Amino acid sequence: MKKDREIFKRALVLAVPMMIQNGITNAVGLVDNIMVGSLGTEAITAVSIAGQLIFVFNLGIFGGLSGPGIYGAQYYGQKNVEGFRAAVRIKHLISFAVLALGLCLFIFGGDWLIGLYLKGESADIDPVLTRELSRSYLNIMLWGLPPFVFTQIYASSLRETGESLKPMIAGVASVVVDVVFNWLLIYGNLGFPELGVRGAAIATVMARFAECFIVVISTFAARKKKHEFMISLYKTLLVPRNVAKKMLIKTLPIFFNEFLWAGGIAVLTQCYSQRGLDIVAGLNISNALCNLLNVVFIALGNAVGILIGQTLGAKRYDDAKRESFKLMWFTGAVSFILTAILISISAIFPNLYDTSEEVRSYAASFIIITALFFPVQGFLNALYFTLRSGGKTLVTFFFDSVFSWVVSIPTAFLLCQFSPLPILAIYAIIQAADLIKVCVGYALIRKGVWISNIV
Repeated sequence: MKKDREIFKRALVLAVPMMIQNGITNAVGLVDNIMVGSLGTEAITAVSIAGQLIFVFNLGIFGGLSGPGIYGAQYYGQKNVEGFRAAVRIKHLISFAVLALGLCLFIFGGDWLIGLYLKGESADIDPVLTRELSRSYLNIMLWGLPPFVFTQIYASSLRETGESLKPMIAGVASVVVDVVFNWLLIYGNLGFPELGVRGAAIATVMARFAECFIVVISTFAARKKKHEFMISLYKTLLVPRNVAKKMLIKTLPIFFNEFLWAGGIAVLTQCYSQRGLDIVAGLNISNALCNLLNVVFIALGNAVGILIGQTLGAKRYDDAKRESFKLMWFTGAVSFILTAILISISAIFPNLYDTSEEVRSYAASFIIITALFFPVQGFLNALYFTLRSGGKTLVTFFFDSVFSWVVSIPTAFLLCQFSPLPILAIYAIIQAADLIKVCVGYALIRKGVWISNIV
């Protein structure tokens, strides 16, 4: 029992700063969403569409960093500074490649991507205005991608060493910048221009730069006392071929997994949008609230991956297996609290938006359905990071994104196009499909196929 309390404590010590940082960031997103929501349903829908596209890019960066991150956590557990430094260097190379590809895609294909979400009909939403607002928002948001990339490189590396306070402080500062300039630029307060949706995008970009400057500068400042890996980091970005090959073999499945999973979420939203643009607006409101609370089990999942990775790196395999089960059940149990909170405010929250009653009704229902599956998602998230901590990236690739594209997306498409089922029933069916992954993943964890020291 004492050992259980100790591992729960270690997980919370690592996860709570991540929860605070991501929670505050998502709280800002929520405030942004409500502020934009006061501009009308077209504005809500436009920002939601552009946000889906940026989300795919963000998950691509996350996936690109996760492969080297597995090595980073194990190298740190092994006290191998040069190995950790190589992992950070290869993070730069991967992220720069993803950034270049993302910018090209959004610049040259942004109009086409936005148009995919505007095929549904709605009596209350002007699709032409929605397209214009979404394109304008996306164009400005592109300026925030480079600082976002640098922030993620540094923040992920710090967390692999057990340091999550600096990223949290940077996140808090970015929130202040975002909220203040949203208030100034969306509505034109204190003599600033009234820019509406464009103002929201400009504020977010400013926040990205503020967060980047703080996390990078504070890491450099402490390089001699605390972050030894930063010393001589930029002497070269080249990584020995054999090391790079090992890391890329683990990275590519994770990158494609995260990219395809995020793309799958975007495609699912596009499938739902075939039933009407009101659905997109309702989902946007629901996601704004649910994302505020799901940071709890997401942060716990990240903590599970780091802790189990460090334990594997130290060759304590029995401890890793025992702790993985404890942490999975702990994460799932915490998620029940989140379910109760979401359901209790599901009828109140949509009233904060200046939109139609139909959109509000959809939003409340989507919130309830999502909340009911939070314990499943919490358990699944911890299970996923446990599998990945041992380097089983190909397994998680099939487990996660392949499942989305082979099961979830075809099911959603067929039901939306050819069935008489209401959209809420379809949404619930797609959420329930994840129970299949829980059963398969839990069996893999019990077999111990993920237990390995890759460094």
